[in-house]
Amino acid sequence: MAKESTLTQEKTQAKKFVWKKDYNGYLYIAPFIIGFLIFSLYPLYNTFYLSFTDTTMMSRQSEFIGFKNYERLLTDRTFRMAIKNTWLIWILNFIPQIGIAMLVSIWFTSTRLKLRAVGAWRAIYFLPNLLMPAAVAALFFSLFSFYGPVNQFMVRSGILPEAMHYLQNPNIARGLVIFIQWWMWFGQTVIIVMAGMTAISVSLYESAMVDGASAWQMFWRITAPLLKPILIYIFVTSLVGGMQMFDIPYLLTDGRGAPGGSILTNNMLMYLKFSSSQGHIGAASAVGVSVFIMTTIVALGIFFFLGDRRKD
Repeated sequence: MAKESTLTQEKTQAKKFVWKKDYNGYLYIAPFIIGFLIFSLYPLYNTFYLSFTDTTMMSRQSEFIGFKNYERLLTDRTFRMAIKNTWLIWILNFIPQIGIAMLVSIWFTSTRLKLRAVGAWRAIYFLPNLLMPAAVAALFFSLFSFYGPVNQFMVRSGILPEAMHYLQNPNIARGLVIFIQWWMWFGQTVIIVMAGMTAISVSLYESAMVDGASAWQMFWRITAPLLKPILIYIFVTSLVGGMQMFDIPYLLTDGRGAPGGSILTNNMLMYLKFSSSQGHIGAASAVGVSVFIMTTIVALGIFFFLGDRRKD
């Protein structure tokens, strides 16, 4: 009997030890799950909920008002202008960004050209991405201010008869934001595209050259299809970043999208509604939810059109 009880105790202890060992993984990932639930999932749910209320920063109570915040947004000219500006700025900086990045990456990875100091060029292109957006905005604000270096050079060289207010011109202000966004993120796109190209086997290009394929045919038939996963990643991440554009246009001018709201973006409008005299949290949440839905739909479209839809 003593032996049987001892064996039973040993089996019980072994089972307990195995149970603890099996569930150690859950203990290790618990900090991430708890952090995700508190700092990501709950704020997302709370934003959706607040968008259906009339919550303000200066009111103790709020009421559920349904889709009234969204109805006001759809009839708000400022909201439509912010949507238009955000998409225009993102498209006009992303198209040359991905186009030039593809061209530069082909040059850098070409076995025919064999360019030197490729690593140094990549580092130079990536350097702007290491700068703080606030510092970049302050730099360009100083350069293009009324008494800035650009006006001094233009007037002293006789190109302009007198100094001009660059940042008060809608087209120039928007063009500066587009250029800054391209300049800051171009280097990262080059590095990602180059990584994708270098992962493609050289034997594929050698076989194509033996078959008499031209450079364009090799790019269109080999490089582009095999780069699709990388391109999807670049498109989606750039889309999310573009729809969240805030710091550069906000700090470059007066913080209200001046001149004439030409660089007012979605996130700037959300912040303005939140920081208004009443602090309308419900209206600001409605803007955020609208941007989230719009971004999600476009991202799903990117996955659909660029994804591999071949049937097995």
